This record gives sequence, structure tokens and C-alpha cells, in this order.
Amino acid sequence: MASTEEKAPAAPAVNPWIIAVAVMLSTFMEVLDTTVVNVSLPHIAGSLSATVDESTWTLTSYLVSNAIILPITGWLANHFGRKRLLMLSVIGFTSASFLCGLAPNLPFLVIFRVIQGACGGGLQPISQAVLLESFPPRDRGKAMGFWGLGIVVAPMLGPVLGGWLTDSYSWRWVFYINVPIGIAAIIMTKLFIFDPPYIRRTSSHVDYWGIGMLAVGIGALQVVLDKGQEKDWFGTPWITAMMLLAVVLLASFVIYELVAEHPVVDLRVFKNRSYTVGAFMMSILGVGLYGSTVLIPLVLQTLLGYPALQAGIAMAPRGLGSFLAMPLVGLILTRFDSRKFLAIGLFVCALTLVQFSRLNLDAGYWEFFWPLLIMGLSLGFIFVPLTTVTMDPIPRESMGNATSLFNLVRNLGGSVGISAVATMQVRLEQTHIGVLGAHVNALNLGSLQTMQQLKGYFAAVGGDPVAAGHRAYVAMWDMVLQQAAMLSYNDVFRLLGVMFLLMLPMIFIMRKPKGHGPGMAH
Repeated sequence: MASTEEKAPAAPAVNPWIIAVAVMLSTFMEVLDTTVVNVSLPHIAGSLSATVDESTWTLTSYLVSNAIILPITGWLANHFGRKRLLMLSVIGFTSASFLCGLAPNLPFLVIFRVIQGACGGGLQPISQAVLLESFPPRDRGKAMGFWGLGIVVAPMLGPVLGGWLTDSYSWRWVFYINVPIGIAAIIMTKLFIFDPPYIRRTSSHVDYWGIGMLAVGIGALQVVLDKGQEKDWFGTPWITAMMLLAVVLLASFVIYELVAEHPVVDLRVFKNRSYTVGAFMMSILGVGLYGSTVLIPLVLQTLLGYPALQAGIAMAPRGLGSFLAMPLVGLILTRFDSRKFLAIGLFVCALTLVQFSRLNLDAGYWEFFWPLLIMGLSLGFIFVPLTTVTMDPIPRESMGNATSLFNLVRNLGGSVGISAVATMQVRLEQTHIGVLGAHVNALNLGSLQTMQQLKGYFAAVGGDPVAAGHRAYVAMWDMVLQQAAMLSYNDVFRLLGVMFLLMLPMIFIMRKPKGHGPGMAH
């Protein structure tokens, strides 16, 4: 590590915006891969002679390995050196992406996705820590505004880019597209990023027990969240077993790390009030952000008949809003209390979710455009100040550990959000089917009139009264199913909106940022 420290004095000579571009490339590439594959699953399954259900393991394997590496990134950076770890992560991710594109069958693709996820797990926290340290405290808001573009915009662009590449070329190009970006990131990292002098191996001891419990516990939890709804949750014995395993190991991990002499994850950072509240709010933000990212395309595709690519394009206004808001908020953040921006963002985002809860089956493109654009703007008012306030009191020698845990809770919140909204939507739809279906009978004047109109229409088209009656019944039932599905989506959007409003009081628990962390030197 001595050679790393010798290079450290050269770091201040590098323009921080060059460093920002270097780490942004790798971050954007890694976050994009969490969603870019989704729309390609049917093509992957057909090409590799697998079922669509089997092809979802290309998503699960990536998320599991990614989640395992995230919390130990700070320890890995201290153990091996941050620049070295960043270089190895980008090289590994780029190489694995290329091999994913070449995969001859599904098992090989899953193996390469595991490698890709493991290498990508460290990219987010390392890049965030590098940015927070490269910029002076007064410019941290600008840095987080720029970095936030990759974190928030990339998942939204993923389905659009993935759909276009798959339709225009092949699903393999979803992976090949990472290669030129990765090469550029490797070159810039090599030239412009250096380890600070306080990044050094504090101990040669390796916390094998901590790493083992964390890896298996997080992996089991991620599998439960990813497959729970599909397998009827605890109605499936192996899901129950995996959940028990996750709870036992993660609880044991927390206890062990608090008493270990050389913990792989330093949980004492949660003693800081602002950091703890901020991390919790970021997990809830992950629930809302990823949950709504799943719900809106489903409404567009399953109820309104949008093709996959068109549904992805319809989601673009949210990415546009974030793209416009984040740099702007970063520029003006230092002039105001960051917590005020956070409150505005949460309130406006809640209003847009409530607006989605009022949609119906006649909704057109513009009923989605404006709420999505405003939601994207509000996310800029949430993400940048939340990250800035949360990280403000963290000493820079603890920044790597803090950013690792911060990114972990966001990703886990996203996984919980995706599973929760899928489960709630299905359960609520069943409830609404029962309520609406109970009113479709001969005693209900409205349903009787609708049935007669449908019978008349199908009789005029087909001519056979018996067949017309059957088709009218099927059409009536289809109307019930569609309305029940729309009502269930409305309910989930409303719940997400209330969840964002309930976060508002938490802002008062967080301390007002001082403009610099206690560990920042001037």
C-alpha cells in the first residue's frame, strides 16, 4: 500500500469533474444493467432453449451477487486499495458483459451474470465515496447531482435501451454495449483516480465468519424477495426455509459484527442520527422508486395495450425530469437548508403518486407524461439533498463503509418494493374481482343493460343468438377483470403516495448539515 500513498498527493491536481466523469461511466454502466435485461427475457429464453421462468435467473443471479458485495466494499477498498479495487471491478464487469453476450446456453449466462453482479457491486459505493472526497464540502451537492443522474436515470433508460437493442439487433447487444463504456472507464480510472493516504489496510485479519454470514444471509433474502410472489411466498416450503435462513444469519451477523475486533462491516456508523434516518429514508425511497418503475409499465402494457418499447418510451419523461432537476438542485443546494429541498421533493412526489391513483382505462399518453415529468423533477429534490445530508457528518476515512451500507439499503429497498407492489397488486385485484363480480347479476340494472347491449352487438355481428350470449358473458367478465386490475393499481399507487408523506416528519430528526463533515480538511 505504500505505493498507493505515494501517489495520493497527485490527486488534488486532478480536476474533480474529470474524476466525476470517470466514476460516472462505470456507475451508469452498472446501474443500467439492473433493468436493461428485463425486456429481453423472452428473447433470451427462446434463443437459449429455456422457459421465460428459467430466464429470470439471469436477473436474480445478478442481484444476489451484487447485494452480497455491496456492504463489504468499504472493507475491500481498505484491504486491497480503492483504485485497485475499482480497476478490477470495472475490468471484471466489462469482461463478464462480453462473455454474457457470447454465452452459448443458460447455465453459462447465469454464471457470467453472477460474476458481472459481483464485480458491479462495488462500483456504486466506491464511485460515490470518491466523488464525495474529490469535491470540497461546498460542492458536494453538485457532485451528488451529477452522480445521481446515473443512479436514477439509468434504471429508467434501461427498458428503453434494452427494447431497442433487442428489437433492432439481438439480446446479446444488451451486454456488448457495456464493452466500449467499460474500456473508457478503465482508461480514465487508470489516469485520473488515486488512493488518498488514509486508505490503507488497517489489519491483515480477514473476518471470514462475518463475510460468510453476510453472503449467505443477503443471498437468501434476495432470492426470497425475487421469487416470493411467483412461488406464493410462505406457501412454498423452500421459500419459508430461505427466509428463516436469512433472518437467523443476518441477525447473527449484526450481533457478531458489533463485538468483533475487526468487523468486515462497521455498523457503528449507525450511531450517527442523521445517517441512520437518511439510510432508512433511502430504503423507503428505493421501495417507491423501483415499485413505481414496475407498476407504470404494467399499466401501460397489460391494460392500455402499449408495446414493450412504447411503454419504455412513455416512461422517459421521469428520466428527463430527473436529468433536468439533479444538476440544478446540486448547483443551488448550498444556498439553502437541504432539508427544505427534501421536504418539497417528498411532498411533490407523493402528489404525483396520488395522481396515478386516479387513472382509469381511458387514460391517454398525456395523463402519464405530466405526472412522470413532475415525479422526475421531485426525485432530483429528494435524492441529491438526502445523500448530502446523510453523508455530511461522516468522516472521510469512514466514507467507503458508509456509502457501501447506504447503497445496500437502497438496493434492498428496491427489491422489497418490487416484491411488495407485485404481491399487493395481485391480492387487491382478487379482492376487487370479488366485489365487482358480485354486482354482475340479473338483479343489477346497470349490468343487465350492459349485457343486453353486448348481446345485441354480437348478435348483429355473428348472427347466432346463443353464441352472442356466450361472447357477451365473456366480454362482460373481461371488463370486470380489467376494472379490477385498474382499481388494484390505483390502490397501490395511493399506498406509495401515503408512504412518501409519512417520511416527512423524519426530516426533523436529521441534523442541519454544517456544510462540511468533521473529517474534511481544508
